[in-house]
Amino acid sequence: MCKFTTNAGLGPPLEEDNNTQSVFSQTGWYATNQFAVDVIFSNRMKQYECLTSDSSIAAAIFVPFYAGFDIARYLWGYNISMRDAASLDLVDWLTKRPEWEITSGRDHFLVGGRITWDFRRLSEQESDWGNKLLFLPAAKNMTMLVVESSPWNANDFGIPYPTYFHPAKDGDVFIWQDRMRNLERKWLFSFAGAPRPDNPKSIRGNLIEQCKRSKVGKLLECDFGESKCHSPSSIMEMFQSSLFCLQPQGDSYTRRSAFDSMLAGCIPVFFHPGSAYTQYTWHLPKNYTKYSVFISENDIRKRNVSIEEKLRQIPIEQVKIMREEVISLIPRLVYADPRSKLETLKDAFDISVQAVIDKVTKLRKDIIENRVDKSFIEENSWKYALLDKGQGEVGPHEWDHFFSKSKDDNEDSGGSTSEAGKQS
Repeated sequence: MCKFTTNAGLGPPLEEDNNTQSVFSQTGWYATNQFAVDVIFSNRMKQYECLTSDSSIAAAIFVPFYAGFDIARYLWGYNISMRDAASLDLVDWLTKRPEWEITSGRDHFLVGGRITWDFRRLSEQESDWGNKLLFLPAAKNMTMLVVESSPWNANDFGIPYPTYFHPAKDGDVFIWQDRMRNLERKWLFSFAGAPRPDNPKSIRGNLIEQCKRSKVGKLLECDFGESKCHSPSSIMEMFQSSLFCLQPQGDSYTRRSAFDSMLAGCIPVFFHPGSAYTQYTWHLPKNYTKYSVFISENDIRKRNVSIEEKLRQIPIEQVKIMREEVISLIPRLVYADPRSKLETLKDAFDISVQAVIDKVTKLRKDIIENRVDKSFIEENSWKYALLDKGQGEVGPHEWDHFFSKSKDDNEDSGGSTSEAGKQS
């Protein structure tokens, strides 16, 4: 991981040597690892204009602990004592600090640039995945920002995976957005990914078949050898030439590819609500029909849906509106270069920090007024009611049938073994 911590966590600059199509803009492009948010976020925080050394006046308290990097060292082949050691040391240290006593840590937040399941080991069995950071009593009081959150728990929130683009100034973003608006997109839809033959629930095999059969579908097949899926320029070139980008579940509910595709102005097609809608509610519109298409993966499994026919049914003018919505979201989905600062735009870091501050401010007000929010019940609901096809608010159980709490499903969600930086 050492090379990916260079340039304040952005990684090595992306070279243009093999980029014959010039799919990148002139500045701000890096070979950023998908799990590098710990370092990016911490370096951005050092430049945050509202930092204070007086915790008594702080709106929230940032804990600069690299939770993702810590567990990444020990995910494979280490016993649970080793995996839990740093987390236990952390909470032991925090709970003895004077800042902790004020709200018992409810105003503290930290970042773990991996998926929540890496921090939610369900048992003390050595064979179980990850550590138990998010199940520790102290950590349950804190807020943890992860690239994939749990639908059932209240102490974590999803923030975007890092993309390859890290603008240093507002103009870099505006130039990129204009470029994405003016591109000709020759493919109706595309998919970059590998099949999951060992997972009978995966729909990827079906998506690959539909891409191969379609004259307007583009496929970038990924495998464990040399593959164009490991080339940022090949990935971005395909997304930039596509109207819609298929985004099924990765090794877990989410995948970095969704953010790479939206950065390219490609309208994402999701097949499970856990891939975006119940995840990135700080950064994406609750009315998911504004920027995406949803096709139930159950329909794909039953072979009830032709993706090509489904997408062709969307009027051209509606496609233009949706694409413009995706392009307008780009500033909120990218992490600006930590060594500089955007002037008028709010990036993914700004959105996340403000959301934490708002959350803590409400909590403090509730404490002062002796009011406790009982609306969220862990293990029984997910975090948000969403808009359904623009018709208005629906109840919090809109997606119930997609979220099983069976042991097997938990193991599927918690066993992300994709190699860092690759398309999963």
